[in-house]
Amino acid sequence: MIVPLLLGAGIGLGLMVIAAGIWPPKPSLADELAALHAPPTSAPLASFAAPAETAGWAARLGRPAVPLLEAAGLPRTSVRADLAVLGRPPQLHLAEQAATALAGLFLPPLVAALTALASLHWGWTLPLWIALALAAGGFLLPDLAIHTEAGRRRAEFRHALSSYLDLVVISLAGGAGVQAALHSSAQIGTGWANHRIRDALQEAALTPGLTPWQALGRLGAELGITDLTELAATVSLAGTEGAKIRTSLRARAASLRGHLLADLDAAGASATERMSIGVVALFAAFLLFLAYPAISHVLTGL
Repeated sequence: MIVPLLLGAGIGLGLMVIAAGIWPPKPSLADELAALHAPPTSAPLASFAAPAETAGWAARLGRPAVPLLEAAGLPRTSVRADLAVLGRPPQLHLAEQAATALAGLFLPPLVAALTALASLHWGWTLPLWIALALAAGGFLLPDLAIHTEAGRRRAEFRHALSSYLDLVVISLAGGAGVQAALHSSAQIGTGWANHRIRDALQEAALTPGLTPWQALGRLGAELGITDLTELAATVSLAGTEGAKIRTSLRARAASLRGHLLADLDAAGASATERMSIGVVALFAAFLLFLAYPAISHVLTGL
């Protein structure tokens, strides 16, 4: 009797540790405010890449399977865009996918072997199917995790892009040229989004034949941010056909702010709906508590 209890407690503790690693606790408000006022580092892009020596155990465990996954055409294009937003190497992501798949594959046989010591036999069919299901789920779990995080990063980039457009419009109103306004406005903002815009413009300045708007278009395609590619198309149109760039950029900034406000309203409405789920669950449990004596009496009488 004690052995099954210890095995169950160990499995439950392991599941809690796995859940804590997948869904870490959110930082406090004080930490978030301190991060906002933290001074910028001298190398803002240094945190985008994870060197091999600082990679976690999952990356080190799944590293041998990376060439096979790359030969199979992984990661997909959408996953590559998410990794570009997060500044994470594709090889590191593939190694983590391989490690989580192996963990899901070997967990059910290990549990079955431990329970067999307590005279609980499950056969081999059920652990096999569970192992295959957990392996598939473990392989897809990193994709889902980075997709959610990349969505938050893209929303952050869109907020920074809206401020950047306002600065460009102000520079154009002051008499600056298009390229000068793009470069000077990028030097003002801080944060990873402004650094990526600044690096794209710097690449255009150092590459012969590459215009700043083409560099911004490449960055938008790499990160999967359509607002940036549309901005590049607007600036390119102004550079080749003499459109009213200031009016176009002002309209683009207003449209982007409208989309951001709509997304915030939708997120608030969704959070409100999720808050009502707990009340509905409590009400359903209360009704079940009231109805249980009558139902039990009827069933006992039958």
